[in-house]
Amino acid sequence: MRGRRSVGVGCALLAALVAGCSSASGSDAGDGRLGGKASAASATTQPSGYGAVFLALDECSSFGTTSFTEVPCTSERAAARVVARYDGEVGKGPPCPATTDFVLHISAQGSSGPNGDSAVPRGYACMRNLEPPHPGDPGGGGGPRTIVGDCVYGSGSGQVRETACDGSGARKPQYKVVKAVLRRASCPASTDLYVQLGGIRPVGCARPL
Repeated sequence: MRGRRSVGVGCALLAALVAGCSSASGSDAGDGRLGGKASAASATTQPSGYGAVFLALDECSSFGTTSFTEVPCTSERAAARVVARYDGEVGKGPPCPATTDFVLHISAQGSSGPNGDSAVPRGYACMRNLEPPHPGDPGGGGGPRTIVGDCVYGSGSGQVRETACDGSGARKPQYKVVKAVLRRASCPASTDLYVQLGGIRPVGCARPL
């Protein structure tokens, strides 16, 4: 029988977008929210007056490279919708929903109110594209979290990275996460790799493809 292995997961950070996968390791537990990634980047926020909070829940943004503007969801410029919004640092806050496509990091800035509070508090918005593709979907090859149905490939130095299960990515998939469990002992016999997912079932059982 082949020895079962555990590896770490690394992901790329593109400007203010975190598109990739969650951390993985040999432990039976871990938060897996955004571990194993490059440090969080800050986006230039441009409050547009559509709500009291910049990019609040269910509001929409345009796409950009270094700047993201809040726009009406009915606008032709609207590209993604906020599916969850939290204040503070992403590594210390709640994880984004499983099928989030990317995470927008928002730096604290803007004019001060009567109490000296920033108009745009530091936080992060979990974003879902209004139209396909959805890299955060199971097997989609991206998103800030690794979930059941995602595929990964070995990237060296004990690390794996997400890639599309249908082979459309730059790298072919080598393993698929088939189950999320509380501890490794609950993984099926076909498990060849353990992936840290976070959440209430932090261990991902991955089988070779």
